[in-house]
Amino acid sequence: MSAIHEQAMTHVYQQILQRLSGFYSRAERTALQLLIQRLIVAAGGIDRIGDYRVLTVQNGSRESFYVLTALRAAQLSIAGRHPVTFALRVATPRLSETTQATLENIHRCYSALFVYDDPRVELLMADNREVLPFNHRQPLSVAGHEANRMDLLVLGHLRTADSPLEIGDDGYLAMAEFYRHMARWESGVDSLVSSDTPRQQKQFISGLRRATRKIGLLTDHPCGFDNLFAHLDTLGGDVYRHFYGPDRLDAWRPEGHFEACRRVGHVGIDDLIVDRSEGTNWPLFNEFLRVQTEGLVPSAPENEYLSPLLSAHLHGLQACYLQGRSYETGYGDYVQRAIMIMHRKQLPEHACEQARALFGSPSSIPERRAYAALEAQKILGLSETQLVCMLFAPFVGQGTGLEHFLRCCHPGMLVAMPDLHKAMQGATVADQIAQWMVDVSGLPIDILGKLYRASASLPEQPEITPSDDLQQAIDDVDTAEAEPAVDERHERSARH
Repeated sequence: MSAIHEQAMTHVYQQILQRLSGFYSRAERTALQLLIQRLIVAAGGIDRIGDYRVLTVQNGSRESFYVLTALRAAQLSIAGRHPVTFALRVATPRLSETTQATLENIHRCYSALFVYDDPRVELLMADNREVLPFNHRQPLSVAGHEANRMDLLVLGHLRTADSPLEIGDDGYLAMAEFYRHMARWESGVDSLVSSDTPRQQKQFISGLRRATRKIGLLTDHPCGFDNLFAHLDTLGGDVYRHFYGPDRLDAWRPEGHFEACRRVGHVGIDDLIVDRSEGTNWPLFNEFLRVQTEGLVPSAPENEYLSPLLSAHLHGLQACYLQGRSYETGYGDYVQRAIMIMHRKQLPEHACEQARALFGSPSSIPERRAYAALEAQKILGLSETQLVCMLFAPFVGQGTGLEHFLRCCHPGMLVAMPDLHKAMQGATVADQIAQWMVDVSGLPIDILGKLYRASASLPEQPEITPSDDLQQAIDDVDTAEAEPAVDERHERSARH
């Protein structure tokens, strides 16, 4: 880079910083200075900041955009006062529900922050266990889509039919692998920076513990993100191999580009996020980043890797097929609970309104059911027949729930039940029977055999029936979350 070009780029970066700072409130500018101090301390002093490498995850959520803007502002602020600044690695996980609208939002954000051509910023994404440069025009690979579909089904089946749904646990395993490999890619990073509150960290660790238990991987789990990467090293880089076996999965690629082990810290900045519940920084998103806020990643209250509409749809199907109630009742109970939880978490009112619009009115539930079914088929590659099969979980534990499933949904196959058991035990059966199993479950016969030999995962706490104990569910959420939220507010005030 010539001296003239470098001088010109420095001027451009300072313009970006000035414009970005113009969208910050006074409190946010103060928080930015605290963030800079925190990063300098984590790096070991300003003299070492040039060798400090930071990882942040960009998944298209409001929080991830906000964290990235704060880190970019900190990076450019340090560069304006010192010869060097820290390096920033921004990584995007490519999941089936990562829509084109999400990728376009991320692209617009990157363009506004002028990070594409900045050598101090590395933009990556992961698709089917392969690390690639970020490209918003590149669709999810066919192999990646198939792997995500199978993982969702397998983790959904590894439960008892009468346990809480716990669908979407595959996301916790996928993110565990993602965090570990993105931290070790090439020269690695020193710290993960996130805005996850202690409550959100606890939710992730709890989901990861539940998911690893399902695949038979039992280890002690940390309480938060401070020891996350040490724990991920104990899990290993290919957690799904514990279920699928060594021949089913490819190694993370490109091979030979990952450090064997690296100590990675965590820099939490949840206390530096100003007005988290007020939504006062929407001009930053709309005017500067040009992020279309209606396209921000929505997630279910109980699982950030599951869309709220699909979660409501699954609760409706569960009520209809397993609980002897109507689809509308199960769907409506879930929606009521989800909106209440959003209010208890003090999410911005526009986020609650966005959720209500997504769920629709009670009179539109049949229409929403049809739309959810189309979305499940289009995005996840799953038919309603396969979703219902997953809800019954008929294959685990030597197929203990198979007869009940057939009587409820496929009575004409009861006569073939001995052959279904034989197929899952590895015996050869008629092609028509084998094909029926694949079509109904969405899984190949060898994976059904692994489910057959696996034990059903028992829930960690008793299930709460949505219709009878809805208020109890809300009270339980309050009990679990109110006290940590108060602690967080006191801690945040003390730090400021």
